[in-house]
Amino acid sequence: MPVTSRRGLLFGAAAVSAGAALTACTSNEPKKAGTAATTAAAADDKPGTPVTIGFAGPQADHGWLNAINQNAKDRAAKYSEVTLEITEGSNDTAAQIGQIQTLINKKVDVLVILPADGKALTQVGLQAMKAGIPVINLDRIFASPQAYRCWIGGDNYGMGLNAGRYIGEQLKDKPDAKVVELAGIDNLELTRQRTQGFDDALKNYPNIKKVARQAADFTVETGQAKMAQLLQAQKQFDALWNHDDDQGVGALRAIAQAGRDEFFMVGGAGSKSAMDAIKADNGVLKATVLYPPTMAASAIDVARALGQKKGIGGLSELEIPASITLYSAVVTKENVDEYLPTGFI
Repeated sequence: MPVTSRRGLLFGAAAVSAGAALTACTSNEPKKAGTAATTAAAADDKPGTPVTIGFAGPQADHGWLNAINQNAKDRAAKYSEVTLEITEGSNDTAAQIGQIQTLINKKVDVLVILPADGKALTQVGLQAMKAGIPVINLDRIFASPQAYRCWIGGDNYGMGLNAGRYIGEQLKDKPDAKVVELAGIDNLELTRQRTQGFDDALKNYPNIKKVARQAADFTVETGQAKMAQLLQAQKQFDALWNHDDDQGVGALRAIAQAGRDEFFMVGGAGSKSAMDAIKADNGVLKATVLYPPTMAASAIDVARALGQKKGIGGLSELEIPASITLYSAVVTKENVDEYLPTGFI
């Protein structure tokens, strides 16, 4: 699952989705006169200078990671002048470093890297930047900003914050409301950030108390086992926040087996199965908080712009931003049709 830090600009989901205008705008060359409004060309998707983009990510052993790869491939295919060199992907640090070094030796124009371990791959990011190849650091952040030109990723704290706000608004008039949390992997920073955001949101609702928390491992099996433990320990509660929709499949199995339905559930990340359940509205799952895999499509847009020495349409600045943080929208029955196309399998 994605690992990142809370940093950078906060962009709305529409501004950084696969359909966003993150392509042509202006040259990165300095202007002698004029303002951004008068010197910027209109953003468009017309073919430009040929660009070869190297894409290196971890092994797609999770629905979200598979969607990352697919979003990158689909977005690159949209541009006739873009060639995508994509690696097989590996969770082995040494193997991924070797794959990236191969892309560096091929002299690709821009690199998009979602590292299996941001800290461990910082040096290869620095190596690419020193070789004159700009790096788009996707989601799991490198230890040094010198290792990338632009960071694009999700907002784990924002996930927790928005999940807590949604639950809080549903329960704000209920005296002595109780909530439980099915977290991810506790030794990951992303899990701590999601929990912190959730806890901070609940502070705004003094009538709500978090009565239990259980950490799982982002898998169906652990989701089912840990949820069963929560259900056994807590005989009654009003809401559940589950950090990850993949482990949520197991959690829903445990809930069905226990015959419990006195609470509602909020998921995390935005899988298609979760959105389908939200749309059907025949179970406890009522919402999910996004961690959009469309960030990979946006990374391709930014890489293309960098390779063509252009900026981002819709911004006054002439340069690509140093960082872009996606917004964690809450998907409910009311807006699920809008987000269903982004749901990962």
